[in-house]
Amino acid sequence: MTEFDSVRIGLVSVSDRASGGVYEDKGVPALREWLGRALRNPVHYEPRVIPDDAAAIGATLRELVDERGCALVLTTGGTGPAARDVTPEATLAVADKVMPGFGEQMRQISLHFVPTAILSRQVAVIRGKALIINLPGQPKSIAETLEGLPRAQPPVHGIFSAVPYCIDLIGGPYLETDETVCKAFRPKSALRAPRSG
Repeated sequence: MTEFDSVRIGLVSVSDRASGGVYEDKGVPALREWLGRALRNPVHYEPRVIPDDAAAIGATLRELVDERGCALVLTTGGTGPAARDVTPEATLAVADKVMPGFGEQMRQISLHFVPTAILSRQVAVIRGKALIINLPGQPKSIAETLEGLPRAQPPVHGIFSAVPYCIDLIGGPYLETDETVCKAFRPKSALRAPRSG
């Protein structure tokens, strides 16, 4: 037995061109790389690369949560204002609850770099016992929004700091992070010692 809970995480890259083989997907590798550094838990990844199609996105999210048992699903791409950008609508369509603070903080982080961050429409929702978060499409932006800007003055918290406690509250596994990458914030009453192996 490991000292950390195992977790299943869905990674969904939404892109007509990447799913069609026009270019290599960079979203899923960027997510895996960051999570590999940030999480101490054993992780089973469920990667998907799909087109910008609301029905396909919704079906993929339902499959990952309802059938594959993912506690966390991260999507990348399809969150801008263009006609084909439908990831937020498809995500909201499968939601039990909406978690607007995640999108608000992602835009706040991105505004440190580009004024067009206000065009981003990322959302986060809960479906069953899973948290689904839309992330930006660029690998650099993915890392920035997850990790925050710890060296900024004042420091800006990344969204992943709140993810483990959110998953606690909806009945998922206890996620533990490498604090040199991202410190998970929990009330003292929610902290637990790691299981011994």
